[in-house]
Amino acid sequence: MLRNGLEPWHLLIVAIVVIVLFGSKKLPDTARALGRSMRILKSEAKALKDDDTRATETPTAPQAAGPTT
Repeated sequence: MLRNGLEPWHLLIVAIVVIVLFGSKKLPDTARALGRSMRILKSEAKALKDDDTRATETPTAPQAAGPTT
């Protein structure tokens, strides 16, 4: 039964159900919000990756202790 996975007609049925449930007026707003969220997630993941690479590339040298008087 699930040997072939999703076939094109499965996706068509899902699309029709989504349109019926949410209506055609709400779908563009939902898609826009989803796209915005994906962009934010992508940029945050990239920032975390960049922070990790910067932390491993520049090892911190211990600071020399000044003379104590």
